[in-house]
Amino acid sequence: MTQRISHWIDGQLASGNSGRTSPVYNPATGAQTGEVELASTEEVSAAVAKAKAAAKEWRHASLSKRSAVLFAFRELLHNHVDEIAEIITAEHGKTLPDAAGEVYRGLENVEFATGVPHLMKGGFSEQASTDLDVYSIRQPLGVVAGITPFNFPAMVPLWMCANAIACGNAFILKPSEKDPSASLKLAELWKKAGLPDGVFTVLQGDKEAVDAILTHEDIAAVSFVGSTPIARYIYETGTAQGKRVQALGGAKNHALVLPDADIDMAADAVVSAAYGAAGERCMALSVTVAVGDAADPLVDAIAARLPKLTIGAGTSPDTDMGPLITAAHREKVASYIGAGADAGAKVVVDGREADVPQDGFFLGTTLLDEVKPDMTVYTDEIFGPVLSVVRVDTYEEGLELINANPFANGTAIFTRDGGAARQFQFDVEVGMVGVNVPVPVPVAYYSFGGWKASLFGDNHMYGPEGVNFYTRGKVVTSRWPDPATSTIDLGFPRTR
Repeated sequence: MTQRISHWIDGQLASGNSGRTSPVYNPATGAQTGEVELASTEEVSAAVAKAKAAAKEWRHASLSKRSAVLFAFRELLHNHVDEIAEIITAEHGKTLPDAAGEVYRGLENVEFATGVPHLMKGGFSEQASTDLDVYSIRQPLGVVAGITPFNFPAMVPLWMCANAIACGNAFILKPSEKDPSASLKLAELWKKAGLPDGVFTVLQGDKEAVDAILTHEDIAAVSFVGSTPIARYIYETGTAQGKRVQALGGAKNHALVLPDADIDMAADAVVSAAYGAAGERCMALSVTVAVGDAADPLVDAIAARLPKLTIGAGTSPDTDMGPLITAAHREKVASYIGAGADAGAKVVVDGREADVPQDGFFLGTTLLDEVKPDMTVYTDEIFGPVLSVVRVDTYEEGLELINANPFANGTAIFTRDGGAARQFQFDVEVGMVGVNVPVPVPVAYYSFGGWKASLFGDNHMYGPEGVNFYTRGKVVTSRWPDPATSTIDLGFPRTR
């Protein structure tokens, strides 16, 4: 019997009435485990009305009250990491340690948001002119929404909702319909933390719900993480409605490996970053740019490590890599391997031939060498366990290749040369850079986001830019009457 997965509206589970649902699977077995309700435009509108009423009250909550709720939520989240990880693994397929790591990275953003009394401070200028003071404040937007991807069903919502709620907004989450249950657990913990009903809402849904969010007049801002074509659609549709939008798109992250690099360290890092979570990460390394003499030993080192990876159910303690999210996505990723081989790439390790469980949506690790920039395995965001190696002769050639790519989410350089590393961080046209760090996801007190086709909008996600995104500035200029002319008896001498 499959589980019915519903919405969370006004502080409680709420069954839908659209009559539309979508199946939810366990990717490790291929079996359908749930059926998620899909909200209609009318259901979205009704939920927004509840959130709007809650936002009016929540913005009056003191900063200390908001901070107290955030601290309580932080403790609850920390105490339920294992439970949330199990929910994620059951619907996404990633290993339990990987799922727990996702929750912990989201927890960092909650911890940052607990400092809202400091984060919301403005500035003050006394006597900007004679008897005139000027000061700035930041105020919440009202109702804001987040549309989040399947690959991080807990972490990405926490990137958004922690800051949004701390800043005094009501937050509506539209999670992926592929793994929707983690969002309901977050809602339950928010309620236990003392968050007033209606301040955090979960609307399960598909494109109809997304479009309703993007066009609803009472939703002031929308945050999104997903593929570039959808990010562009979200940005263009939302901004056309006068909304503030931050839409993080796809990626084709490159690792530049110089000849002086520690090859073993680089190979370990690349394997972890390319194949972790089956490559279904926007920060996965999907291209390794091997410079000169680094190429042969690096390819050999990566190839030697792949047979040692155990592919299986994410619940097994021995598993290094779990399944892909759906059967259709597995077949799409596999098709890129064949396309790469047909285009002339050398298939060093073929994931289609791997010994993987027959049930579920599994695909082995793939390593392609001698990839050229015009091949689809290079140009497209594959979002699977496929690593391409591009060989170049010089650092300058590798840098030019990275900078020419339309995606600019994350990149990394592996070298022992501090000067080369500093030059790379100065020259490379990418939003997040790692130096001997394969997945340079910023800590919560910085902000996350790429450049070019990896970001639509002006603000990066979470951190200081997240606070700016969920608030708007106001400047007050004030002058008070000369106290010497006032007729009110203050009970003490007046002075200027």
